[in-house]
Amino acid sequence: MPLRILEVTAPYSVFEDIKRMAEDAEAIQVRTIGEVDTTGFVSILLDAKNAENLTDKLISQFASLPHFRLVLLPVEATLPTIIPTQERSAVAPTGKLKKKPSRVSREELYEDIEEASRLTPIYVVMVALSTAVAAIGLIRDDVAIIIGAMVIAPLLGPNIALSLAVILADKHLAKQSLQSIASGVVVAAFFSCVMGFLLPLDPNSPEIVARTAPNLTDVLLATAAGTAGAMAFTGGVSAVLVGVMVAVALLPPLVVAGMLFGAGYGVMAFNALILATTNVTCINLAAIATFFVQDIRPRTWFQTARARQATIWALAGWIGILTLLLVLISLGLVESRL
Repeated sequence: MPLRILEVTAPYSVFEDIKRMAEDAEAIQVRTIGEVDTTGFVSILLDAKNAENLTDKLISQFASLPHFRLVLLPVEATLPTIIPTQERSAVAPTGKLKKKPSRVSREELYEDIEEASRLTPIYVVMVALSTAVAAIGLIRDDVAIIIGAMVIAPLLGPNIALSLAVILADKHLAKQSLQSIASGVVVAAFFSCVMGFLLPLDPNSPEIVARTAPNLTDVLLATAAGTAGAMAFTGGVSAVLVGVMVAVALLPPLVVAGMLFGAGYGVMAFNALILATTNVTCINLAAIATFFVQDIRPRTWFQTARARQATIWALAGWIGILTLLLVLISLGLVESRL
């Protein structure tokens, strides 16, 4: 059972209100630490799934107070073993268990994804290195090398961040994720074009041909990758292995498109670009849907209204793009061969 600790610094006069809210949130343990200049400290141990609701209430009621500060911490372990919430009480008046999303809090999710989506020199270097490794693997037709490239490709964070930005109507996160995605695409395209121009390339290599013939299985793969990526973050588990799955859908088609373009195979390069675009679209659609189903919403009502509108527009846009791509693929307008 994942646990969290909420550390709240607030005026001593509101301690009883904080403890009452903690009890309503089914806190496992509440500790208060002595008064210092009328300001005290409350430590609340509770289930991770209850942290968001309590955090929202505390911020809504006490954020304007002087010296207020809330810190959310993960718990690695605690002894003695804590009985799961549903076995302690967690029974609604109807006799049914209360339904709460099994995920980390909105704030924790935001911090994790925001950090993973930052455009840094390390991010650019990792994209360049993964592109070079993937290009070599494609030239050699070596699956192991291609998988190695996907392990180091940092493409999960920015794409999942874009979907979270839509759900929360967060302009800062949207701008940051778009910058990272665009930079990654430019770096990968540039290096793959150069390698395609300089190195001998066999356009009939199975690994290359497989990424120049888009079909419905690629749509299913990208959808699964986007869903898994979003759930990895909301579940509070390591997203490293899931990042490999997202890289499967994004990096190889993009590198193939760049290499083929650099080598002068324009039609095949266009096919690979169609596949890469389809995958990006499916990943974002799946991530948005996953966040929506897991009830991730902004904290305030006016932000929720704006986020709902942003979500509708984003879904309409992604669905429109995907429909166009599927029409091209199904009608055979994109040939898999020269």
